[in-house]
Amino acid sequence: MKVFAILGAINMALGVILGAFGAHGLQHKLSAESLNVYQIGVQYHLYHALGLLMVAVLLKVYPNAKGLRPGGWLLFSGIVLFSGSLYALALTGIKFFGPVTPVGGACFIIGWIWIFWSMLREF
Repeated sequence: MKVFAILGAINMALGVILGAFGAHGLQHKLSAESLNVYQIGVQYHLYHALGLLMVAVLLKVYPNAKGLRPGGWLLFSGIVLFSGSLYALALTGIKFFGPVTPVGGACFIIGWIWIFWSMLREF
């Protein structure tokens, strides 16, 4: 439980820092399109950091729900792969990072389904 609370909290802080950096530090350095890509990374970063905090709370309430931990790790992997690839793409323009983004998106989707299935089994 603690690991997801820690990951969630640090990723919320990172998401806010990166969002502020994008809004204030990159505003005049990136094209509108690249800035939009960057901001999408920030949005999904923050949404899924909240998801990590939710997993920590659910683990406290349902400590035997086996799918919560894998679901949480998939959300964290999604942050790294999805948001990380969008940050890298926006900042460098290197197209190599583009194909990584859908892998991160799949981690988000599978993670949420895993969490759903885990909670469904608890009822």
